[in-house]
Amino acid sequence: MIVAASGQQLGILKIQDALRAAQHAGLDLVEVAPTAVPPVCRIVDFGKFKYEISKQDKEKKQATSKLKEIKFRVNISEHDYETKLRHSEEFLDKSNKVRVQLQFRGRENAHKELGMILMHRISADLSTMANVEQPPKLMGRAITMTLAPLPANKRKRKFAKMEFLPEDPELDHDEHEDEDAEKQSAEA
Repeated sequence: MIVAASGQQLGILKIQDALRAAQHAGLDLVEVAPTAVPPVCRIVDFGKFKYEISKQDKEKKQATSKLKEIKFRVNISEHDYETKLRHSEEFLDKSNKVRVQLQFRGRENAHKELGMILMHRISADLSTMANVEQPPKLMGRAITMTLAPLPANKRKRKFAKMEFLPEDPELDHDEHEDEDAEKQSAEA
């Protein structure tokens, strides 16, 4: 299948005919979809074609990085803290930036230094996954910080979910029930 520079389809042509049509137009014959049956070629200026492809690739790369937000409180429990860090690691692992926001309410506003301590703890705990792009900054009733992911080969997760395996993988749940039933019948 041959497509002209104007976008008009010329149909299925022999290679020689397609090359002649491209030379007649003063352009190049470029194979666009080699795996299609029949292969698709386009009559275009090759330099311009390469430029358009590189431009599309750059747009795709720029669009992949997103900004995710995780909110903390000063009095966060240890389990909730670890859960939020686990989510942050997942976002960073997918090459997303993470904005960490620590909110103050009521009397918590009197202890902003506790918030700064918590923000420094968060940045230290996530140091194996991210760099601090914007340091902790107090803005009204909240402290915000932005983290940018490290290169993929330098990332190391600390808070990944641990999967627990059974002690004896040979025995499954049904066999344990059979053993328990045998013990109970022997005792009776």
